Amino acid sequence: MNVAQNRFERQSQLVPMDRLADVTATVIGVGAIGRQVALQLASIGTPRIQLIDFDSVDLSNTTTQGYRKHEIGWSKPFATSQAISEIDPTIEVIRVEDRFRPRQEIGNVVFCCVDSIMARTAIWRSIRSRVGFWADGRMLGEVLRVLSVTDSDAEAHYASTLFAASEAQRGTCTSRSTIYAASIAAGIMVHQFTRWLRDIPTDADTSINLLSGEWTVRDAS
Repeated sequence: MNVAQNRFERQSQLVPMDRLADVTATVIGVGAIGRQVALQLASIGTPRIQLIDFDSVDLSNTTTQGYRKHEIGWSKPFATSQAISEIDPTIEVIRVEDRFRPRQEIGNVVFCCVDSIMARTAIWRSIRSRVGFWADGRMLGEVLRVLSVTDSDAEAHYASTLFAASEAQRGTCTSRSTIYAASIAAGIMVHQFTRWLRDIPTDADTSINLLSGEWTVRDAS
């Protein structure tokens, strides 16, 4: 069997390592979608990953979020940092075991994986001028939505999706969730990130209904 000597060999045409070397990726919310995003970022070779979450692993997270039984009780940033080190111990992981605070230092790439519209609105307003790439993953059951922002048109479109909390459905975004839906959402977010790395226009708004098989992609215009 031919064993690749360079672990990045098979992605070399898809993920430009020179651009990736300049990235510090911040993952805000290391739950269902966020943990999958963090592990995928580690797998493609992101050199610096910041994890922000105040929560700890519980039993249900071993089903819906991919945490392991022995991690129950650990903080989610710590548990995810340990998993990242198993993928690549050279990755620098910055853990913030707390809620996001507006004055926190963040990376030039941000993945917003929080579970309420109020939280994502507050985060966006505090950091939108500080990031080069932004991705927001939303999930309710088997309905997914991924938004990315890389320019002023996408920024205006994204702002239009931040509706008032009174208009939101009851419960958090992940009150009904599965690991497979979270993994799909995370994969789309990381894919949009690699498009940005390659200077390929990103999709401002992607919606997927897994049950009905509907997939809708729109640009920011």
